[in-house]
Amino acid sequence: MEPMRTSGAMRAITAMAGGVLITAGVTGCGGGSSHQGKGAAHAHTDAKPRETALKRVPGVGDRLWRQVPPTTRQVVAVYGDGKDSADSTVALYEKTGQVWKQERTWSAHNGRKGWTTDHHEDDKRSPVGVFTLSDAGGVLASPGAKLPYTRSAAFQAPHYWKKTYWNDFDYVIAIDYNRVKGTPPNDPTRPGGQSKGGNIWLHMDHGSGTSACVSQSKADMEYLLRTLDPAQHPVVVMGDRADLKV
Repeated sequence: MEPMRTSGAMRAITAMAGGVLITAGVTGCGGGSSHQGKGAAHAHTDAKPRETALKRVPGVGDRLWRQVPPTTRQVVAVYGDGKDSADSTVALYEKTGQVWKQERTWSAHNGRKGWTTDHHEDDKRSPVGVFTLSDAGGVLASPGAKLPYTRSAAFQAPHYWKKTYWNDFDYVIAIDYNRVKGTPPNDPTRPGGQSKGGNIWLHMDHGSGTSACVSQSKADMEYLLRTLDPAQHPVVVMGDRADLKV
C-alpha cells in the first residue's frame, strides 16, 4: 500500500528520508518486540470535562514546565506509576484563555522497565521529558485526524511477534524524540544518532509494557487523533510521577 498523508484533505506522498525509502519492517518503540508488563490499558474516560481551572498542568514541576512552549494549548500528560513500572495514566489538558482544564483521563502502559532521563536504544524504558506531537499514521485509515496522517502497510507489526501485538500500530502518533518533525512516524532518521533510540510513539495497547512507547486503547487513540490539533501546538509531558514533579 502506498503511504497516504492527510492534513484536512488527503494528499499522496512518497516518504523518503536521507535517501532511504520507508519500507515495511520499520516499527515503533525502537523496533523491539520484547513487550512485557502487567494489566491491560482500559479506557477509563471521563464523560465530562473537569471544571477545575488550573494555572498549569498538575503534577509537573518547574524543570519540565519551562520546556512547554508558550504557544502550546494542548498537553498530553503521561503520569507513570513509578520509575520501574510499566503502568501509567494519561490525561489531556487544554488551555482556554489563561487557564488549563483536564478534558479526559485513562489508563495506559509505558516502557516495560519503566522510565529514564537518559534513554538509549533497547533499554526498554520510556524517556522522561517534554516532546512535541507533530505527525500521525498507522495501518488503518485516519479516523478524522487533525495532525498530518500517513496510512501505510509499512506500519504493520511483524507477524513473528505475539498475535496480541499485531494491531499495536493500527494508529500511532509520533513522539518527537530523536526524529525529524514533519515526516511520517516511521521515518528512520535519527538526528541524535542510532544509540539514542527512536520511533517512540503513542500507539494501541496490547495489555502490557512496551519497548519505550506509550500505549492505550483503540478508543483513546481515536480520541487523541480527532482532538490533537497542530494549530494548538500539542506536546506530551511524560515520565514517572516523581520525576515529573521535579
